[in-house]
Amino acid sequence: MNNDSKFTLIVIGCVIFFISLIGMIIYGYKTFAISPLDQKAEKDYSHHFALVAEENENDYWRLVKKGAEESAEKNHVNLEYVAPKKADNDELNRLLDRMIAAKMDGIIVQGIKGQRFKDLVHKSVERDIPIVTVDTDAKASERKAYVGTNNIEAGKLLGKSLLENTSGEQYVGIITGRNEAINQQERIQGFREMVKGHKRIHIIAIRESHITKNGATIASYKLLKQYPKINAFVGMSALDGPGIVEGVKEVAPFKNTYVLAFDTLPETMQLMKAGKIDATVAQYPEQMGNDAVEVLIRLQGKDLLDNLIYTKTNIITKEDVQRQDKTQ
Repeated sequence: MNNDSKFTLIVIGCVIFFISLIGMIIYGYKTFAISPLDQKAEKDYSHHFALVAEENENDYWRLVKKGAEESAEKNHVNLEYVAPKKADNDELNRLLDRMIAAKMDGIIVQGIKGQRFKDLVHKSVERDIPIVTVDTDAKASERKAYVGTNNIEAGKLLGKSLLENTSGEQYVGIITGRNEAINQQERIQGFREMVKGHKRIHIIAIRESHITKNGATIASYKLLKQYPKINAFVGMSALDGPGIVEGVKEVAPFKNTYVLAFDTLPETMQLMKAGKIDATVAQYPEQMGNDAVEVLIRLQGKDLLDNLIYTKTNIITKEDVQRQDKTQ
């Protein structure tokens, strides 16, 4: 090959190289550069908050998220939602720590037990990041406020319904989402306080559902097998009611069993309409999420005098649901 040919090849190679380099620069700019519109959108946010939920794939927490997102949009707040795939306190603490490290303006999180959680809340407060607990309080921590159900009073509503709507001896099986969950413990406490002294009410046993419908089905099935005299069930978390109905159907489909549930998820309401669930405690997770964002906004730069913001709860009976269905 002569010198002219070599030179030509070198020139062609350099041209191809520089064309490729320019192309990569243009592609990189278009891919990763933030446009003026994006920058403006980022600046339009008044605050950057995080919602750390108990469990990602959970209908109840989806409603909390929905309410929080609606309030965030209305108030021009950038809201991030994170949660363990399955309920796990260690993972929740890790996610909370991550949100603190991300320097959020405020964090909404389910309160949980343990020194690790209290330490993280303290760490957050030290960094001027207010924490609002939602659904479950953590009174021993330095959280700035709690937004959600008064869980002891909600448990009392369940006990009152059992007392007012049954007669004779009641042998009660309690299904709880998680034994370690503070809100579940408080609901059971309230239920016990309400039925205490009524000799016809007997709490036979408490079993976990691990906040799944299938878990509640298995727990109620096993309880009925072990204690056939159980004639009343109380579910303390959102999926317990439908699970109890399935468990009872497997073991004693023709037995007159009084079933109390928690929350107003669509399946629970359908089962009430069908007469399979006798009553449920209605709490309002969308309102919790909405109010929690509002409270965090108010907490920017100042504390609240009233830091317990209870959302409403009430009992809905199957008669209420059936009556409403007839009028529609």
